[in-house]
Amino acid sequence: MYYKVGTIVNTHGIAGELRVVTITDFPEQRFKKGSQLAVFKDDKAPTPFDTITINSARQHKGFMLITLRGYDNINDVLKYKGTVLKVAEENLSDDDLEDGQYYYHQIIGLDVITEDGRKLGTIKEIMAPGANDVWVVARPDKEDLLLPVIDQVVKKVDLDAGQVTVELMEGLE
Repeated sequence: MYYKVGTIVNTHGIAGELRVVTITDFPEQRFKKGSQLAVFKDDKAPTPFDTITINSARQHKGFMLITLRGYDNINDVLKYKGTVLKVAEENLSDDDLEDGQYYYHQIIGLDVITEDGRKLGTIKEIMAPGANDVWVVARPDKEDLLLPVIDQVVKKVDLDAGQVTVELMEGLE
């Protein structure tokens, strides 16, 4: 199983740097020197067409700029433009997580219930627009509910039970 961590959107300069839009809570971990990532043609591709090793990475204007081990020329890395980067499940480690932190794939699909036991829906997506994540909860016969991931709202995450207990602040629903 693989989990998406970014998309290579373009090259940067002539020395083989690639511009990546990241979608991971741990860009420093995923793109550190020596990290191995699988390269997919697109999100729907069933298998990777290549495996790369990160040589260097740095933040630049909202993007992550990476170089790959063994590539130091723009012509060598052009084939990666527009591809999707994923991390293999065996390369994930709970050591990366602090107490109360979770991988996106652990949260998506959990049922959301209120403290009084009322089921609100199921988490279908996670947005990271700024200071905190927002969980998008699909609700039957209603518009999606946007839940800010803050202590005042998210009271308990129980991965074993497959549910999140929340307290809805005024104006959320």
